[in-house]
Amino acid sequence: MGNPVNEYRKTAKRIKKSFAIASFCLLLPFLLPVLSPADELATLFADVEKLNIGRYGYTLGKVLSKEQKKTAVSSAVKSPSPGTYKFKDKNLYVVAHESSDRVLIIYEQYNPASQEKIRDMTGALFLAFGDPTVMAHDKIVYWVYGEKGKISREQYQQNNKKKKRSIILATVKLNSSESILEKGAEVKDGSVYYVISSEPVLKLTGKPAD
Repeated sequence: MGNPVNEYRKTAKRIKKSFAIASFCLLLPFLLPVLSPADELATLFADVEKLNIGRYGYTLGKVLSKEQKKTAVSSAVKSPSPGTYKFKDKNLYVVAHESSDRVLIIYEQYNPASQEKIRDMTGALFLAFGDPTVMAHDKIVYWVYGEKGKISREQYQQNNKKKKRSIILATVKLNSSESILEKGAEVKDGSVYYVISSEPVLKLTGKPAD
């Protein structure tokens, strides 16, 4: 039989060690660095920028260039939300974050729009972004992007079947008043628009998508 004093000392050390580990685990959440809202937004902007989604030289999440800032001043449009500014570059509208000059929203809209205009815009977006992720009623098309890039239609459908939530970082949405697949009668008073945005970024900035 061992020395009772030694056994007591060993037991005391084990208890002390276990208590120290437990205390550290309890304190760990408070010791880890916590991102401020500004840091979280900056990180999110950087992640969105890496997706490289944009039109005509404007990239979602990216800081405007000097030339683009000049355009923003000379072609300013009234912005409906505080903390942002909006401008028009030819037919393209851009909404930017005021404090960082990063692109929040990119869009074009035509109302009225001819059937030819609708077809041209649809073709341009398919050429730029490839096969869409989701299509609804032949009039609404989504290109959906996660952290690793565009989510394919197959992957999106598999996630839905497995009831697995797709983590969406950004989307390109096309909305047409006319079918983009069927060749119907020619129209002149249709409408069409697309919008490129990041819902997580908009939630942090408090800016609703136009």
